[in-house]
Amino acid sequence: MRSLLQQPQFRRLRNRVLVGIAVAVVVGFLVSDWRLGVTAGVIAAVAEAVYRSRSHSSVPAWRRTSVAERRTEAQLRKLERSGYRTLHARAIPNSEAQIDHLVVGPTGVYAVDSEKWDKRLPVRVQMGKKLFHGPFDKKARLTEAKWEASQASELITQSFGREVSVVPSLAIYGPPVPWKIMTIRGVDVYQGDRARKWITKRERALTDGEIDRIFDIAAQVLPARYGED
Repeated sequence: MRSLLQQPQFRRLRNRVLVGIAVAVVVGFLVSDWRLGVTAGVIAAVAEAVYRSRSHSSVPAWRRTSVAERRTEAQLRKLERSGYRTLHARAIPNSEAQIDHLVVGPTGVYAVDSEKWDKRLPVRVQMGKKLFHGPFDKKARLTEAKWEASQASELITQSFGREVSVVPSLAIYGPPVPWKIMTIRGVDVYQGDRARKWITKRERALTDGEIDRIFDIAAQVLPARYGED
């Protein structure tokens, strides 16, 4: 019972009930009418529920500091109706690295890292393999993104029984990216608002059953960095 009551959905319900009771008591006392107090309490509980549903994100609220991650998450949420499933903020075991968004769907498996860069500095590429943000060489960031995806691929493959490729990418917000999609050092780089198109533009590669199984495996082998919401 204690474990059940500690579940997020029960905590939210408890808080909603407490809000309704508190408002009902205060309003009922102020207007000396318990019926108006109850009505106000119900309205307050409903308002809290509506606010919670609109502001809810699978990235924990206390950790929600990245505008880029929220924007990517909003795009990926629209893919759910097309059979895509997404895990957010997944840790790479035995490291400090994480994949911001792991997407499993009809066209394959994708690792999306959302980047918010200073819009005053241009994004450019040299010789097709060097990514710069202003004067800053982003080689280390590309290497990290590619390594994260390779680790996810290896872990999922071990449990799935055959190779599962995870495609790495950087979704950049802030400065304009002067190309649609470019693969640099094995990582797809694109303007952040292209994330959804980047995923759906490919041909179907997985069945519904494979999608569900890979998603379940990924949820197990790539733990939530900040705990489940």
